[in-house]
Amino acid sequence: MTMPSSPEEPRRKSPPDAEAETCSSPDGLSREEAARRLAEYGPNELPEKKENPLLKFLSYFWGPIPWMIEAAAVLSAVVQHWADFVIILVLLAMNALVGFWEEYQAGNAIAALKAKLALVAKVRRDGAWTTVPSRELVPDDLIRVRIGDIVPADARLVSAEEMEVDQSALTGESLPVTRGEGETVYSGSIVRRGEGDAVVTATGQQSYFGKTARLVEEAHTVSHFQRAVLKIGNYLIVIALALVTLILAVALSRGDSLVTSLQFALVLTVAAIPVAMPTVLSVTMAVGSRTLARRQAIVSRLSSIEELAGMDILCSDKTGTLTQNRLTMGEPFVVGGSSVTEVLGCAALASRAEDRDPIDLAVLEGAGDAALEGGTVTGFSPFDPVRKRTEAEVRGPDGERFRVAKGAPQVIMGLAVNAAEVGPEVDRAVEAFAGRGFRSLGVARSAEGEGWKFIGVIPLYDPPREDSKETIETAARMGVEVKMVTGDQLAIAREIGNQLGLGATIVDAGVFDSPETHQAGLIAAIEQADGFAQVFPEHKFRIVEALQSQGHIVGMTGDGVNDAPALKKADAGIAVSGATDAARAAAAIVLLTPGLSVIIDAIRESRTIFQRMNSYAIYRISETIRVLLFMTLSILVFNFYPVTAVMIVLLALLNDGAILAISYDRARPSERPEAWNMRNVLGVATVLGCIGVVASFGLFYLGERVFHLGRDMIQSLMYLKLSVAGHLTIFLTRTRGPFWSTPPAPILFAAVVGTQTLATLIAVYGVFMAPTGWVWGAFVWGYALCWFLVNDRVKLLAWRLLAGKTFP
Repeated sequence: MTMPSSPEEPRRKSPPDAEAETCSSPDGLSREEAARRLAEYGPNELPEKKENPLLKFLSYFWGPIPWMIEAAAVLSAVVQHWADFVIILVLLAMNALVGFWEEYQAGNAIAALKAKLALVAKVRRDGAWTTVPSRELVPDDLIRVRIGDIVPADARLVSAEEMEVDQSALTGESLPVTRGEGETVYSGSIVRRGEGDAVVTATGQQSYFGKTARLVEEAHTVSHFQRAVLKIGNYLIVIALALVTLILAVALSRGDSLVTSLQFALVLTVAAIPVAMPTVLSVTMAVGSRTLARRQAIVSRLSSIEELAGMDILCSDKTGTLTQNRLTMGEPFVVGGSSVTEVLGCAALASRAEDRDPIDLAVLEGAGDAALEGGTVTGFSPFDPVRKRTEAEVRGPDGERFRVAKGAPQVIMGLAVNAAEVGPEVDRAVEAFAGRGFRSLGVARSAEGEGWKFIGVIPLYDPPREDSKETIETAARMGVEVKMVTGDQLAIAREIGNQLGLGATIVDAGVFDSPETHQAGLIAAIEQADGFAQVFPEHKFRIVEALQSQGHIVGMTGDGVNDAPALKKADAGIAVSGATDAARAAAAIVLLTPGLSVIIDAIRESRTIFQRMNSYAIYRISETIRVLLFMTLSILVFNFYPVTAVMIVLLALLNDGAILAISYDRARPSERPEAWNMRNVLGVATVLGCIGVVASFGLFYLGERVFHLGRDMIQSLMYLKLSVAGHLTIFLTRTRGPFWSTPPAPILFAAVVGTQTLATLIAVYGVFMAPTGWVWGAFVWGYALCWFLVNDRVKLLAWRLLAGKTFP
């Protein structure tokens, strides 16, 4: 995978070198040359890879479980069981439609990145300035950028005053960076101060922005949910194929007709297939996603719910996620007998709100009432690259006239007449602030007719969100380790890490690019780190990839374009409130409220949803084994078909249809990350399935040997027993403790009572089968309830042996 080079690679070149590289002239390119280059390099836009919706929909008919369902449909057509054929196809189509629709909602990250680009650009062609669509820019075009512009392509400044550029959407840096002549500005960044001319060096996919988009395209992760469904499907396929092959061989050796054998193969295949399993699991996650939406978390990829439940590491972007993404003023350092109020007042007078400069706004907000008490500004000189300071002329409340200035401490110190006196302690204060990752501003005051006097230093920083520390602590109690990821300097990352209690092990992302770093050592460093500083998109991507390679289920939060590749690669990509379109489209979960606290609610809810899916999976597998093994042994040992094809279809419709209500069931979220433990799932399901076979043969023995009932009557009793006992099994699998430890949701209980009442009526009055009457119907219910109590104790023993857990 090709990684984009970082915006902090050596970028300064002398203007002659820059012009030699770009072969540009002061008149810009001719229109003919621009057209030729447009044909050669392509438009300055991100190519969008569109997936055929029909092919996407058809992909839901491909895989182990769809193959089993399709095989059953084919067998139904072969033996002309058209009712079965239609029912099976409807269930298959339902699963495909639910999955396709939910995935369709996810959107396209590349389209969002494309929308982020500037729409038009000012370019010099044939010696004249003109405005063209940004998609028509080509390498070597001479463009002009000014305050407020989105830079339309990667370009090298060739004639410019020093400007400030906000590239937080690309790198995650919380503060604007300064760029001057000979330096590069990147596509997608925003000019916050200054203007200048630049020569385009890269467009479209070759730009830094475009290479980030390519990472999003290339980031694909197979969900643990998909793997679990495949494992379950494979497990049942092996069982079904072995038993069907065995039964067909025995039937043909007995001289049974081919049609009869195929009919039984159909019944057995339908019994083996968890036809509604993908649908039930998808609907469970879809219902859960609506619950999460009410908690201000929008789910765009259903499988991410299961991933969020199992997440054990959360890589959190710092800027705008752990912090507020706005400059805030810290406690000023004062010198020369000045007061904090005087320093704040002078700094505020040297600021102007209407310029919307982030530094000025932070100073004015931090100064508060002091900004109103200092006097009236009679003249204002804004920041410029030559003076490197802002300056104001002021008339005080008492009529006194004086001047104030603020800027870089070394610039302000150069003006001060008291520099020798206060210089050493100011230098120590600035170094201390820098060690904590703060930006420092020097403040000076000059009375009328007197020289400048340095009066203090103001620190500026991006503060943590109020709820970040509590969220991190709660996540730790839930088994989720939070690792901070930021494009800011190491000192800033350490300061924020200390404030949030993340830990002191902050790794400089420069180690990723060092040829001396071994892969094994790098992965170990990533696992042990509490956070990462000076990180760029390719580093975030590699951090997620490395953690996933060690078996971790990784979540990633972010809000900028720079986060999109890692959001797409992560098992659970989470776009925070206010995120860019690119981040929202790449993420699987989008938060609508600020901060991380909503993530804790989302984790709890996702773990509840996981419990429901896990309960259903155990139930469905155990029922498949129960019916499949019972039918197989009945044919082999007694040469008797215990249920008919119609009975099997009725079981599938009534049981799985009602079990959709498990989507609303009560469940207790785990205090630790969840995971599909197939040993436990298949183990408990197999034990319950085998016990169910014993119970079924018990009823068969009573009907044939004790009560001497006819085979038709026994088939009706077996149908009712399999239906009632099957639905009672869900009350066993939904808890790991005794069945009464967590009461079921009313809707689930009502669904079970309703469907089993219908199943009882069908058996009692003989719809599609011999009538049992109410006496035998009641007998079957009593028999099933007795075995239900036995099965509950067997389940507890199975969990104790498999998972080492004991329950009362």
